[in-house]
Amino acid sequence: MISSRKALTALLWAGILLLFAISSRSQAQDDLSFYVNPENVPVRALEARADFEALTPKEKLYAHWMARASWVGSLITWEQLSPESPDLLRLFQGIFGKDPVGLRREASRRGVSGKELTWLEQYAARCYSNCGNYLSFGDTKFVPKLSVDKFAEIAAGADSLGRGDGRLSALFESLRERIYSLEKHERSLGIGMDGVSAYYSENITMADLALVAAFMKEKRIEGWNTRVFKDDASGVLSIRFASALQQPDQEFEFRGRKIALVYGDYASILAEVVESFEEALKYVANDNQRRMVLAYINHFNGGETDDHKASQRFWVKDKGPAVETNVGFIETYRDPMGVRAEWEGLVAMVNKEQTKKFGALVESAPRMLPLLPWARAFEKDTFQRPDFTSLEVLCFANSGIPAGINIPNYDDIRGNFGFKNVSLGNVLRAGGKSTARISFLEDADQELYRDLISEAFEVQVGLHELLGHGSGKMFVEDAKGKVNFDRKLINPVTKKEIATWYKPGEDWGTQFTTIASSFEECRAEAVGLYLCLDKGALKVFGHEGEEANDIIYVNWLNMARAGMMGLTFYTPEQTKWRQAHMQGRFALLQMMLEVGDDLIKIYKSKEGDWRVHLNREAIETKGHPALADFLMKLNLYKATADTQRGRELYRRYTKVDGRFLEIRDYVLSKRKPRHLWVQPVTDLDHEGRAIMRSYPATYRGVIDSFLDRFDFLIGN
Repeated sequence: MISSRKALTALLWAGILLLFAISSRSQAQDDLSFYVNPENVPVRALEARADFEALTPKEKLYAHWMARASWVGSLITWEQLSPESPDLLRLFQGIFGKDPVGLRREASRRGVSGKELTWLEQYAARCYSNCGNYLSFGDTKFVPKLSVDKFAEIAAGADSLGRGDGRLSALFESLRERIYSLEKHERSLGIGMDGVSAYYSENITMADLALVAAFMKEKRIEGWNTRVFKDDASGVLSIRFASALQQPDQEFEFRGRKIALVYGDYASILAEVVESFEEALKYVANDNQRRMVLAYINHFNGGETDDHKASQRFWVKDKGPAVETNVGFIETYRDPMGVRAEWEGLVAMVNKEQTKKFGALVESAPRMLPLLPWARAFEKDTFQRPDFTSLEVLCFANSGIPAGINIPNYDDIRGNFGFKNVSLGNVLRAGGKSTARISFLEDADQELYRDLISEAFEVQVGLHELLGHGSGKMFVEDAKGKVNFDRKLINPVTKKEIATWYKPGEDWGTQFTTIASSFEECRAEAVGLYLCLDKGALKVFGHEGEEANDIIYVNWLNMARAGMMGLTFYTPEQTKWRQAHMQGRFALLQMMLEVGDDLIKIYKSKEGDWRVHLNREAIETKGHPALADFLMKLNLYKATADTQRGRELYRRYTKVDGRFLEIRDYVLSKRKPRHLWVQPVTDLDHEGRAIMRSYPATYRGVIDSFLDRFDFLIGN
């Protein structure tokens, strides 16, 4: 006999399925069917075989061991997401790790149809791709379309194919409420009753986190590889550091509370990561790679951020390697506080021909930086010429694959040692050209947009990464009271001397916290939009004459369209944005609309569709000057740590009013699920040579790739 709560869950789920079945219209986000895993999620395969086979045997072995370190470490991402995600992974490995033909036969014998088993495959593939049951792009929970009872039958059928001890059924029973529950606070990532996050214990409060933030600032502790938990009985706040090695806890009294530093979070996972790095050391190409990998070993053993910063210094120095890698706690998008970083592991091969184009862009950067709308005093003292390469991704081990990257994210490393930009070529190419009608665009724009969006996006990504994230000075005071700026410098907004800057122990993330990631993505997107009007930049990408003008138009049009699509990632009930990039793109749409109908207007067509009309001729005459003012403020507030004006500005441009709430309903009706990736898996053959396995772009292809990748979890 199931508990009353389980009975209620089952009854609730029956209602959800009924709603889903009878409704052919798109649902608003407060309708529970919004969270049901759809059947039409597209799957793309990441093609990398030709570039992998072009490597030398030694380079292949280096790539293999770095990829293994990356993927083993990605188990941490499941641990960081939701309490149920790690066990969900074990459940899927157990269910699908058995004979697939036998599983289908057993499922059928238990009354599960082929379609229902496919629904579970679709749900599992999406969990695998997002490292758990919350979307990496949007932060919302998704639940199986499959009923609770049929899921239970499949688990039981998988049990009968194995040891027959009921292990998988018991695991499912322990998870069923968490898997299917759609209580309000469980529908998205957040803190306490505002959402779910495994970066924090469920009893944590915002007051606790404010205290921890003050403590970490005073002690000069960075939060990248940490989690925070509170003991119910004692109230002790524990800051847990990711490390393979344990060490005695350190306890502090701080403002009347006890705070402990605890090492050894994810210890067993990181021990295996370190073992893979030790193997990779045998195949490094040069001394910079050797020292980088040694610094990785020190960092993941001991948990000290300074060791990871050391790895990034050597990584920046390793120019143009045949195999490019970067591993660690990198991006803070999924932390509701914007402080703690998700695990990420990149391994890729350099596309030498495409990289020449980006090399030319780097060479033109000193000419383009002065074009940005701020005075020289607000730009870095010296432009650190980065390595800008086009990569063919072999492995991107975390919850999602971007189109480009600009790292490291450490401000002190970027300012003093430089950074790297990478464009992920096989990611950009994987989509191909669509033949379907493109939502929100006028008829006259359909063909041009379809023909040039890939080229325009390549330009935007290149400028965004190199000159967006790569530009702008941070005004900083060191521990000795020395500043890196002229104290008599006049603030162009207040017309007074600079009054705010980053004090010792402060940085971009600690000061702008929850909006830091989105604010910076908006600034970088704005730089790309601003500089795409530069004909010299467009020439680097091979666009001249009328085609260059078309690229400018499509890029601005795409940003406006992206701003509308971004409304999918806004939750009215909490007045909260759930995706950093989309919030930033909405801000840029608002900036365009502020110029007026002469530049852009959003209107409802006679067919009832919302459309975007962009005046091509007004982009340079009216859009560009308005963007210059907006971008100058974004950069100024970041540079000077002006959190008050920065937050006010960003709040104003990302506020969703009644009109946009109406548009949001339409946007939701046109939404399409984000695609999943099937990535290759590397292994060693019987002679110790590194090989690569590829998988079809299907749900089962996603599952099989993870069964091979994490074969050590099957049966555990």
